[in-house]
Amino acid sequence: MLTKDKLKRSIINLPESFTIDELIDQLIFMEKVEEGLNQSENGKVVSNEDVKLIIDKWSK
Repeated sequence: MLTKDKLKRSIINLPESFTIDELIDQLIFMEKVEEGLNQSENGKVVSNEDVKLIIDKWSK
């Protein structure tokens, strides 16, 4: 979950002038990174070998 502190730090890192779309993109990116970190901490990951098998199945 995003916090005000994380949001403030993200806004500070944006250029002096930005569009709403750029802000939304930044927020979505932050949320996805948070989600990925949480999944990793909870062991919800896919090994490299499993990914290779999945890709092999897709390419057939």
